[in-house]
This record gives sequence, C-alpha cells and structure tokens, in this order.
Amino acid sequence: MRQSTIVVFSGGLDSTTLLYDRRAAGDEVRALSVDYGQRHRTAELAAARGIAERLGVEHRVLDLRGLVGFFGPNSLTDATVAVPDGAYAPDTMALTVVPNRNMILLAVGLAWAASSGADAVAFGAHGGAYTPYPDCQPAFAAAMHAAARVCDARPLAVLAPFVAWSKADIVRRAVALGVPLAGTWSCYAGGAVHCGRCGTCRDRRAAFAAAGVPDTTAYAAGLQNPGAAV
Repeated sequence: MRQSTIVVFSGGLDSTTLLYDRRAAGDEVRALSVDYGQRHRTAELAAARGIAERLGVEHRVLDLRGLVGFFGPNSLTDATVAVPDGAYAPDTMALTVVPNRNMILLAVGLAWAASSGADAVAFGAHGGAYTPYPDCQPAFAAAMHAAARVCDARPLAVLAPFVAWSKADIVRRAVALGVPLAGTWSCYAGGAVHCGRCGTCRDRRAAFAAAGVPDTTAYAAGLQNPGAAV
C-alpha cells in the first residue's frame, strides 16, 4: 500500500540509501535534515541538498543548534573534543555519541508527519560487527514505533528497515538502487573531503570492501587506495 514517509536524512550513505529504498517501495517521500551543531554540518547538509534536488523530493532543514548546550562534551558538537581516529571501539564511539540524537530527530519527524498527514518516519539505523549505538538498536526502533502509534490521534509508524543489516548490506542495496554513493557524506571531521581515518570513514571504507564495491569517495591525501584493508 502506498504511504507517505518522512525520511530522517543526513545525506549520508545509510539515509540516502533509505530515501531511495522508500521511493522504490512506492512511498511518497519527504526528507528531513537537522542542523544540531555538528562540526561536519556544512558538508553533510550540502550532500543532503544535492541528493534531494537530484530526486526532486521536498527537503527541509531544521535548525536545532540551540540544543548544543544540552549535549555535553562530545566530538560532534563540542569543538574542544577532537574527533578520534581509528576503527570504532567502545571508547572512541563514546566520544561521538550525541545524547538522545535519534529520539530527537524522530520526534521532529513525527511532528511533521502528524501535522502534514504523513504515515511514517523512517531512519537508517543499522547493525554491524561493532557494538551499535544505543539509539540504533532494534529495541530502540521498536520502542519509537510503539510511541508513534500513540503520539497522535492517528497512529503513525517509525520504520527502520536496515536495523538488522550490516553497512555492507546497505552498500549492496545502494548499488542495486543506483544511489550516487560518491555524493553521500559520512566523515565527522568536517573537512573539505572525507578524512578516511575517523571511525565513520573507516566504517564506510570497510563496508565498500566487504561488499566488493569500488569506493569512489574522495578521501584525504595518502588514501589513494581506499578499498584497502582499514
């Protein structure tokens, strides 16, 4: 059944694949991006705008920078905390946690859905070999879906179709859908190109390698062979 779905959309690999996936499923889609003070927002939001324009979908960007003071020290919204290099590990992941971020983004999406007649909000949470962020786990997605059923007079839904997938699975789905992967943005460092060394860049590089898909992402100098082991 055709439905109207709002996709929480950062312009990253996961959320872009999700946007394409929902369109392929026949949904009427709209895209919601959020500026919450993330250091990589310039590149991230530019990627989101470009992809939304390419698809011809409605795209809104909400300014939530006023929340930065509530997020505490973390490397995404606090300039005094460096983005850690190296593969994802519990200690480095802890530095990149923006407290309750996905609940905040989903709550905004549900408000837009409730006010505009949309049926669902989708987000690109996924699993992987490392311990997932708390707000990317199946239990969180299920709890948010349960809340969506009762948060408005009309039952809404929270969709997380990738929640049990690996990032390599998402890359494979992206290729099948014709997603412009080189135009997506993952890096947390906030530079002009992907640094290739932070946890999310390494996760991206490893996903392409595991999927057997050439990685055409522009990385910083010294990473001319991004498909190599990371």
